[in-house]
Amino acid sequence: MTHPISGQPASSGHLKEFTAGARDIIPMMVGAAPFGVIFGTLVASGPLHLWHGQLMSLVVFAGSAQFIALGLIAGHASFAVIWATTLVVNLRHVLYSATLAPHVAHLPARWRWALGALLTDEVFAVAWEHYRHRTPGTVGPHYFFGAGLAMYLNWQLWTVAGLLFGAAFPGLQSLGLDFAMVATFIAIVVPQLVALRYLAAAVTAGALAFLWQTWPYKLGLLGAVFAGVAVGVLLSMSESRQRHQRKTAEAAR
Repeated sequence: MTHPISGQPASSGHLKEFTAGARDIIPMMVGAAPFGVIFGTLVASGPLHLWHGQLMSLVVFAGSAQFIALGLIAGHASFAVIWATTLVVNLRHVLYSATLAPHVAHLPARWRWALGALLTDEVFAVAWEHYRHRTPGTVGPHYFFGAGLAMYLNWQLWTVAGLLFGAAFPGLQSLGLDFAMVATFIAIVVPQLVALRYLAAAVTAGALAFLWQTWPYKLGLLGAVFAGVAVGVLLSMSESRQRHQRKTAEAAR
């Protein structure tokens, strides 16, 4: 856990971390807002009751999975197909969790469960940027929790807005507002491309996701993710071997 500044109550330090997390995710919240409105609008014009859409945002809290599930429900897909498809789409969260695990492993189970429930693409980007510069096991959950809770409340707010006012703008989903989410993902990915292995992994995953986009149940996306991870891991191993060889050569001089 982080230690409070001398003379400062621990609760005050926790509040500052919580506030910092909520503040740092504001740009991501702006990008998610049109996405939430469009989701609410689609629910209002689809086969579900309004409260079904809000319940989905409250319980699922995963924009891409919610959009896919909504489309499958409208197409009268079976429960098994809806469950399997959304599972595949959200498997990327396993990678997010594995990345953040060393930084939250020391936390009590109640905190790990709460943070896991609030984990989204945007929350991962903000939390990882915060954790990556710190030693694993030395940071508490409050920054992560602040970012996650702020994004959660933001998603609920804009879902409600879409549900209540989307019917007044029937062509809203065709205005291209969903590009805001694309821009958000670009903002998430680009700052991470600080080394060749990251760039190669991103290019591989992006190219294959485009080529494999016609695969059923979004399996192309999953395959592209695994291919990108494989490329990144192989390049990381190669760079590690090269560093080891250089150190060995320097020691032998």
